[in-house]
Order: sequence, then structure tokens, then C-alpha cells
Amino acid sequence: MITSINTPRCAYFVAGTDTEIGKTLVASSLLHALTKTGVRTAGMKPVAAGAELRDGVWHNEDADALAEQASIALPPALATPYLFAQPTAPHIAAALEDRVIALPHILSCYQQIAALADAVVVEGVGGFRVPLNQTIDTADMAQQLGLPVVLVVGLRLGCISHALLTVEAIAARGLQLAGWVINTVDPTMLNSEATVDALLARIDAPFLGRVPRMSLPTADLAAAAAGYLQFSHLPGWPAGTPLLTNSLQSKEI
Repeated sequence: MITSINTPRCAYFVAGTDTEIGKTLVASSLLHALTKTGVRTAGMKPVAAGAELRDGVWHNEDADALAEQASIALPPALATPYLFAQPTAPHIAAALEDRVIALPHILSCYQQIAALADAVVVEGVGGFRVPLNQTIDTADMAQQLGLPVVLVVGLRLGCISHALLTVEAIAARGLQLAGWVINTVDPTMLNSEATVDALLARIDAPFLGRVPRMSLPTADLAAAAAGYLQFSHLPGWPAGTPLLTNSLQSKEI
């Protein structure tokens, strides 16, 4: 059983301009950087579509990547309350398994996680407005969580419009855009520097950095990406926090 031991000093919601643009890379690098400060960290992927069965346990690579960088090991059912087998839109994946994604359950799981950790990173699914059921989407989830948003912009053709529309959607929900990151999706993109300049001129929020395309083992990507990003600009960042030496920093509950 999980018992409440703390409330988070800081928590962030990582959103993206689209799917497959680096949300997990940035979220896991954010967790990596937070863990390095010595605070107790936890990662949450409330909804994940696309899983494989290994040794009798369902795994999602995004959820696993977050868990690898967190200092607190959470029960999978708490860290990812809605995990579906098919890599498709969440509301479709849920219907295929005769399940319904319920926002109150997600919020309850988050509150339990928040009671355990000093810092929590919550990663969205797909873009900012992805249907979860017939009436709610991921923007509703972000709004109910009420966390500062870190936006990941995938650098590729079309990203300017995607980014600006997402920034507008975040503001429309009354959420704080705490910072944004450029992740290089297409390293051969024409006029990439001009594209970056256009985004810098139009997004009124702290720019946290640009992650290049990297050919590294998956286990090394989070640490490598963190080296390109200035997370200390985020609100509530625990910079200078001394390393913990007690057992609570280890991966245990």
C-alpha cells in the first residue's frame, strides 16, 4: 500500500505539438535532471497506447523510459492508469478493449503520486488535444491537473503552425506555458535556422533549448538531451538542492 509522505515541490505537464516528436525524450530528460538535484522524483504517463507483453507484464516504452529516470518506483497501474495494447488513438484503443478513460481516476492517481514525490513529471499523449472518450480530451486532462506546461516542438516542416496553434490552445485552457523545447525530428529540414527564429519571435515563453538528432543507445538519450536544455528556468526548479542520502532517494516505495 502507498502512504502519503510528501507533496511535490514542483510538477510539470509535458505536451507536444504532435505525436512522435520527442515528448518522451524531453520528459525523461526533465526527470533525469530533477533526479540529479537529489529530490524524490516520479514520472506519470496517464494514458499510453501501444504495449507489449513481457514475462506476463504489459510494457509501454514511453512509460518505461519515464520510470527509468525517476527515483521512486511506482506501481504501473498508478504511473500509467490507462495502458492499451494497440498503438492507436486512445479513445479507439480503449473502445477496442471495452474500457472507458475516466478523468477522475487519472486525477486520483496523480494525487497519490504527488503525495509521494518532491517533483512529478506528467507526459501527455500525442498532441495537446487528443480525444480520451466521447466528451473529454487531453487538453481537459491538462487543465484539470493545472500544472505548468512544457511544450515540445518537433522541428520539421509544418512545425510553426503546429506550435503556434498549440500555444494558443494552452493559453485558452488557462494554463501557464512554463517553457518550450525544440527537438530535431528532421535533421535535413530546409531553412531550419529560419524556422527556429520564427518560433522564437512568436512564442512568448522561456525557450529551454534545442535538442539535436542523436544516434545513441536509448538508455543514454535522456542524459544526453538534458545537456542541451536549461530546465532551471522552470518555475519551482529545485536548483541547488543537496543530494539526499536516505533510502527515500532510492527506487522504492
